[in-house]
Amino acid sequence: MVNNFKGKTAIVTGGSRGIGLAIAEALLKEGAAVAICGRNRDHVDAAVSKLSDAGTVFGMTADVANAEAVTSFFTFADQSLGGLDILVNNAGVGIFRPVSDLSIEDWRHTLDTNLSGVFYCCREAIPRMRHRGEGTIINISSLAGRNPFAGGAAYNASKFGLNGFSEAMMLDHRYDRIRVTYVMPGSVDTDFSQRTERASWKIAPEDVADMVVAVLRMPSRTTVSRVEIRPSLPPK
Repeated sequence: MVNNFKGKTAIVTGGSRGIGLAIAEALLKEGAAVAICGRNRDHVDAAVSKLSDAGTVFGMTADVANAEAVTSFFTFADQSLGGLDILVNNAGVGIFRPVSDLSIEDWRHTLDTNLSGVFYCCREAIPRMRHRGEGTIINISSLAGRNPFAGGAAYNASKFGLNGFSEAMMLDHRYDRIRVTYVMPGSVDTDFSQRTERASWKIAPEDVADMVVAVLRMPSRTTVSRVEIRPSLPPK
């Protein structure tokens, strides 16, 4: 197994808060240099300030739903990191309403961020990883990508799509020595949405980060294609 990630470079989208922030911190502590993005400048700046004690980190505002913004962010990462070994697609949004109450803007915003945004980032990452000779892409999905729920039509569609996209991409690029994994957490204790309250019984963001590190530690001969994570003791 890989002992640490010294000399490795990583991009974490949505890395300014919640799960993304925890993943960025975990990668830094393992020795990787990391570039993060987020939509809010204040959040990105605060995250870079917090993470700088853990290692070499760079941050830029970018909305992954915008293909041109993604290209600009990857160019920034090239200049900052000098190459790319690891991509963690974590940026996401959650809008939870019945279909009858979903606006066209709600639908587009959810799919553009959670699904198209991952495509834009992978499309930028793959040629860079080919140039390095290998790489790993980890997509943060959700158990909502296999378990529909009322009010989740847009979110469910984005995550079901992300899971299928991830599996097909793994088959497309396994012989480029690019490993693809998607991680499906259940309820995570963040302020991701107002749909549920924060609670100690939920998965901690650090738990998801630990799983990302565990996946990356696997030897290059092995691909972990998908991982499910759920709270051990949810309310009865």
